[in-house]
Amino acid sequence: MTESAYTRRKQPELVRRALLDQTAALAVGGGPAAITIQAVADRAGVTKGGLLHHFASKQALVEAVFADLLEKLDQEIDLYMAEDGETRGRFTRAYVRAIFADRKLGNSSPWAALSVSMISEPALRQLWSQWLERKLAEHRTTDDAPMLEIARLAADGVWLADLLQEDRETVRDLSHIERQLLALTSQTSPDA
Repeated sequence: MTESAYTRRKQPELVRRALLDQTAALAVGGGPAAITIQAVADRAGVTKGGLLHHFASKQALVEAVFADLLEKLDQEIDLYMAEDGETRGRFTRAYVRAIFADRKLGNSSPWAALSVSMISEPALRQLWSQWLERKLAEHRTTDDAPMLEIARLAADGVWLADLLQEDRETVRDLSHIERQLLALTSQTSPDA
């Protein structure tokens, strides 16, 4: 007997994961404009109704993908922090490393595809702002110094410059800038 949507065992978490992954893949392949309910449903092997059961709208789906990317960024930053023996500036160093690691992926990064949307989409900006505020509050005792903020803002500037670069296929080697930003985070004065 052939399996159908009616006889197949329901696995909502696997379906949800597939929808998030396929949405991110579409964004990487064709930018935010490539994300349509039908395209995501087709790639995930579900009906439009199945997709809409998990996400009420395209906007809800894009926001969920963005939240998922933030969760992955959290995990990446946590890994970098676990490798860092110096407490002061640990979050900032991990943040800088994560930004530079992602930019090496160039156009194959889901961040590259969805970052443009973040700039123009208030709901995504709000998700980003809330995430960053939460992280800065969490690491206030170790990362609340002007020089550390300068390093984070400079890393954000590199990220934005990459977005605005006309030839986004070529990833410029900016490892010297990454090293400089990491060096800024290790200055001894807590007020620096």
